[in-house]
Amino acid sequence: MIGHLDDGTPFHAPVGVMLSDGDGERVCCHLCGRWYLSVASHLRVHGWTKAAYIAAFGLEVGNPLAGRRTRQRRAEALRARQHRDPAVQRAQAAARVRARSGALTVAAAEAARGRPHPQERLVKTLAALSAIRPAARAEGNRQRSEQHLSDVSAKVAAQFGFESFAGYVRDRLASGRSLAAISREAGLHKDWLSRHLPAIAPDLAAQRTRIRAHPGDARLLPAARSAGHADVGAYLRHRHLRQHRTVAAIAAEAGVTRWSVLAAMERHGIAAVPHATKRHRAASRSSSAAAPLGFTSVAAYAAHRRAEGATWRALAAESGLPESTLQRHAAGRNA
Repeated sequence: MIGHLDDGTPFHAPVGVMLSDGDGERVCCHLCGRWYLSVASHLRVHGWTKAAYIAAFGLEVGNPLAGRRTRQRRAEALRARQHRDPAVQRAQAAARVRARSGALTVAAAEAARGRPHPQERLVKTLAALSAIRPAARAEGNRQRSEQHLSDVSAKVAAQFGFESFAGYVRDRLASGRSLAAISREAGLHKDWLSRHLPAIAPDLAAQRTRIRAHPGDARLLPAARSAGHADVGAYLRHRHLRQHRTVAAIAAEAGVTRWSVLAAMERHGIAAVPHATKRHRAASRSSSAAAPLGFTSVAAYAAHRRAEGATWRALAAESGLPESTLQRHAAGRNA
């Protein structure tokens, strides 16, 4: 015995695996650990059905519960019957018709829907995937995703009488509908179109982006244009990074809240500089004080002279700056 099921039933073979001996002649019964040509015919001893056994031990529905050689003998016997048994011939002809029509595929999908993935299939799937390069798997997934999007968009376009999906979306946008409303009309999730429009109709998505600015940018756009900037991003970069205006100052100028400015800066990839005006003025004062000493900043001057062994008192006497100011600038450089 190697373990117990959730209901306490002991088992003697790994879950999800039908163990066979070295010759492939016999298979191991999970319930008792003994070896048989076919476990299916042995299950009545335990009072189990084949369906219950397969479900309990994570095996595939089509598993014959027999050894490889036993399956080969049965296959050979069936092939021999094909030539002389009319009943077998009729059954196989009917099966071929169902396979060609796709009915078998549909029936298999219906039977599998909602059923947990059996452990035996999972083991086989992982073994097959391990032999495929990750790049090839990614490419296959990408192709399947693109094909699925193409199929869905073509079906929606045909449903509403349009030659292309882009034409359908353009018509609905012209009537004033949102992307969410169009998605719902098509029977899709409300966010489906906003997620997939760039992939399905990139020209239409780019056109829509140009036409419809973000609502937050729309509130800042009048201030940006009055300052001579074509877009909000350029306005914020110029005001905050070049003119060193604070976020609060920009918000007051544009007539919006401070949080609106911060959100717009994040959308446009602009990092907010705390106390931008004060820092700029402090940097200007530092440069002005260090220039007569031959340095670009007080921090650079202090670092150079300290490396030469000068004391803070000597630096203060030489520069005319307080020792605390020199130390503060040096600490900021080392931080």
